[in-house]
Amino acid sequence: MSSPSSSPARRREVGEGGELPVPVPVPASVVGDDKVLAAAQHIVKSLATSKNAADDMIRILSGFDHRLSSITSDLFPSPSPAAASDADPAEPPGEQEPSSSTSSSSLADFDAAEQLIHLWDTTPEALVFEAPEDDAAHYLAAVDVAVDHLSAPAVSARAGVAVQLAMSRLEDELRHLMLRHSVPLDASGLYCSLRRLSLGSMDDLDTSSEFDPATPHSQDGGAGAGPDTARSASIAGNNPFEDQVFDLVRPDAIDEIRAIADRMLHAGYDSELAQVYCAIRRDLLDECLTVLGVERLSIDEVQRIEWKHLNDKMKKWVHGVKTVVRCLLTGERRLCDQVLAVSDELRDECFVESTKCCIMQIRNFGDAVSVCTRSPEKLSRILDMYEALAEVIPELKELFFGSYGGDVIHDLEGVLERLGDAVKGTLLEFGKVLQQESSRRPMMAGEIHPMTRYVMNYLRLLVVYCDTLDILLDDSGAGAVDHNILHNGTDEDQEYLKSLTPFGRRLVKLISYLEVNLDEKSKLYEDGALQCIFSMNNTLYIVQKVKDSELGRILGDHWIRRRRGKIRQNSKSYLRVSWTKVLSYLKDDGHGSSGSGSFGSSGNSSSRIKEKIKNFNLAFEELYRSQTVWKVPDPQLREELKISISENVIPAYRAFTGRYGSLVDSGRNSGKYIKYTPEDLENHLSDLFEGSLGSANHSRRR
Repeated sequence: MSSPSSSPARRREVGEGGELPVPVPVPASVVGDDKVLAAAQHIVKSLATSKNAADDMIRILSGFDHRLSSITSDLFPSPSPAAASDADPAEPPGEQEPSSSTSSSSLADFDAAEQLIHLWDTTPEALVFEAPEDDAAHYLAAVDVAVDHLSAPAVSARAGVAVQLAMSRLEDELRHLMLRHSVPLDASGLYCSLRRLSLGSMDDLDTSSEFDPATPHSQDGGAGAGPDTARSASIAGNNPFEDQVFDLVRPDAIDEIRAIADRMLHAGYDSELAQVYCAIRRDLLDECLTVLGVERLSIDEVQRIEWKHLNDKMKKWVHGVKTVVRCLLTGERRLCDQVLAVSDELRDECFVESTKCCIMQIRNFGDAVSVCTRSPEKLSRILDMYEALAEVIPELKELFFGSYGGDVIHDLEGVLERLGDAVKGTLLEFGKVLQQESSRRPMMAGEIHPMTRYVMNYLRLLVVYCDTLDILLDDSGAGAVDHNILHNGTDEDQEYLKSLTPFGRRLVKLISYLEVNLDEKSKLYEDGALQCIFSMNNTLYIVQKVKDSELGRILGDHWIRRRRGKIRQNSKSYLRVSWTKVLSYLKDDGHGSSGSGSFGSSGNSSSRIKEKIKNFNLAFEELYRSQTVWKVPDPQLREELKISISENVIPAYRAFTGRYGSLVDSGRNSGKYIKYTPEDLENHLSDLFEGSLGSANHSRRR
């Protein structure tokens, strides 16, 4: 049988043959039961510090072998002073240097300690810290004695074997305690909280019936998204575990775990300690991430996920990051500080190592999202991820420090930068979509284009990220003033642009892309008047979305005044294009004398007046048929257009029919030419722009 090493080597093997040396010499006459009894007597005599302690030890030993219950504490004298210590058994002794001539009392202490360690090793299925209360203290005391004798020449080899056996058991004991006393996340409560907190934010932008940049021909079927104040509650806080002290291991087990860690460190088994500790904590943190819904996904897997499912995973990542940092990692740091307090270096190393996979999982998903295909619907989710990570990095710096933690922070700051680049790239892509969208089918009735609804609801919901976007766009140089944003802009316009924030200037640019695109789409209408209606509808919708939201605060009154001026200009253009020809038939060309209604002796003059009234009727009825189908959704704009038409048409019609009506529409020809009274025209005009088919015979005079 080979002799074990005299140094505290970090190995489990006892000897090449697997046999243990006989730890305590006994007389040759003592065999069988007497040998077991003698060994037990020696352990109790050496370690017992009082009669009560002796009784406890006899009870412990009898648990291994019922024959030992026959031992009585009265057989044993008081233990030697060396065995009785006032120190807390949970605390390892300080380093001792036994003299070259180790006292017989010290050797007796070691013999007893060695016997206890070997005795526990005969029952590997039993656990010291599951035994009665004093068992752990006695075992730890025995470990302390064995470690202290590693450098004693007379027993160094035996001490090395005893320490190896003890360390192997303590590893198992540590693993058992950490697993048994770990505190699991409340999965059901957490899932409910996550679901509740996910209701809101830009992720609820309803584009199912809106314009989709990926499908330019989609039609509008709804009013759009909800108010711009909607946003995920998680971004503002309300995390279910936020700012709470969360114990990852039950507090009543900390002392026992720390006592084991202290012995392993004192014996030089810091590597084994770190391996066991980190493996257990790493697996438990991985389980916590699973509960939070933060999955381990590769970049390729993320790229292949459908948007609906990816959106859900991104939401869970946002909630998960905050929970991980403010609950799990904070608790993990506190646990390391408690258990590994005797070694600052090992404490920091174990914290980084045990959280490495957790951090890597968070980092990898962030990196995967940052390189996904740029598409507008992902922007708010990426911004949520960016803001969540930016918010917790300062807190992470308080947890990860020194040489071990610096790399972790550096990696996460890299993820943050790449998410920021993804935000800027997505905004650029969104601008290109607006410029390149080229659907050629005009909207029926000149209504608001789905693209207008989509873009304005989209921009409204971006406002909640304005502070973050100001930082990102300014850092990228996108905040520089672009003098081409406003076409034909005046000096006042350029000063206005300089007064805006970087995000404000980007908003102006994106809306200008939309306006240019809408101008091109208006040309799809052959009727110039309908072009004006289309432009008014869409411009007013844009103005209203800006004015009734935080966009108004960012863009300011100058921008709104410019668009209202454009609406007035389109209104005048509509009246000119649509009604100039109708009104031309009501002009007085001097065909008759004023007052008498006589038009002279020329029959040609009477015919020309009849022709004018006939042409007016035809032109008005044609406008009525077409413009009752046209749609002006805004009631105020619709009413203003009707009033403008009435103010131009009704007075001219009343004057013309009052002057010439009796001359061309009297006697048996009554109603043949003058079909409408001024009141009839007024009623007909009230039907315009309602988006429903009207009747040319509505309120017609019989």
